[in-house]
Amino acid sequence: MLPAAKSHRFSLADVLPNCLDAVLGRRGALGLAPVTHAVVLLADGLGMTALTPRAGHARTFASRLGVDPTISSVFPTTTAAALATLTTGRPPGEHGLVGYTVLDAANDRVVNQLTGWDESMTPDWQRCPTIFERAQAAGVASLAIGPARYRESGFTRAVLRGAEYHSAGSIPERLARAHEAFSGPPALIYVYVPELDSASHAHGLESPNWLAALEELDAAVGRFVPGLGPAHGLLVTADHGVIDVPHAAQRLVAPELLDGVRHVAGEPRCLQLHLEPGESAEQHAERWRAVEGPRAWVATRGEAVAAGWFGEVASEVLPRIGEVLIAARKRVAYYVDPDDRGRAMIGQHGSLSPDETAIPLLRFGAFA
Repeated sequence: MLPAAKSHRFSLADVLPNCLDAVLGRRGALGLAPVTHAVVLLADGLGMTALTPRAGHARTFASRLGVDPTISSVFPTTTAAALATLTTGRPPGEHGLVGYTVLDAANDRVVNQLTGWDESMTPDWQRCPTIFERAQAAGVASLAIGPARYRESGFTRAVLRGAEYHSAGSIPERLARAHEAFSGPPALIYVYVPELDSASHAHGLESPNWLAALEELDAAVGRFVPGLGPAHGLLVTADHGVIDVPHAAQRLVAPELLDGVRHVAGEPRCLQLHLEPGESAEQHAERWRAVEGPRAWVATRGEAVAAGWFGEVASEVLPRIGEVLIAARKRVAYYVDPDDRGRAMIGQHGSLSPDETAIPLLRFGAFA
């Protein structure tokens, strides 16, 4: 049995559409109060199973944990797919960013969806209008606030279309820019915080580094919330959670499991195999199940699509999805190359465990 990708009533796809409704004076499914300014702070990698036991280090967030229900991320639980779903309100099967690395079939190559954009992969590779473009059409301004290094990236151009990008260094500086926008016209305001995800990859969730990043974020939000007026709402959410995978739990893929595989895409917690012409996806899946069945959900593309892992899948997007998917269900990660630099990572994500899929949606100000 394959698990469902959506494990809660609401998901990341509901967040920005409901915020736009609130700015336009409409109450959407989340029941957000009408506001002039809606702020969405996305803390990359802030999963519920990491946050809840550390609530004593996050008093601002802890004040809402018993009140606000958990929501679902998307599959795969990776930043490219999840942020595109946040900003379009559509599942990966529609917007087309279906993994960390994805097959570009027209050029017979695997492309990194965060950093691999070039002249052959223009922003319209992300197929759906963004919520910011919808806001623009409705006369509502949109601001995206994040580190300067992301300002001109191809990924930013693809998923933040319609928003004006404002660079700011520290978390408090980003929130200060958001507060400045309150004096302007009605707006959607998106604030991106990558610090927790970076700390988890380098040091793990159990590290003092991750805890320090959580404390810094919570303190910054704690200082920001009192400045929210009666027509200002804040939502704090995440793109995915994180699970620590010790080096000893890394699985080096046996060469025979790659016979007939043309490309390996995805991420270590969710490999996507693209096969040579004429190869049988069912036979490859059975081969993987025989070896990795106790540690991973193994599905053909057809099975994964039927299970709803990617949501509705457009015909243009279907070839981007691997013909066989290996989604880790134990605390493991899969590597093809023993010298892969990614093996230095401790915190990982990409699969369907609750550690990766369950994310917060904490409400403050007019949204509380």
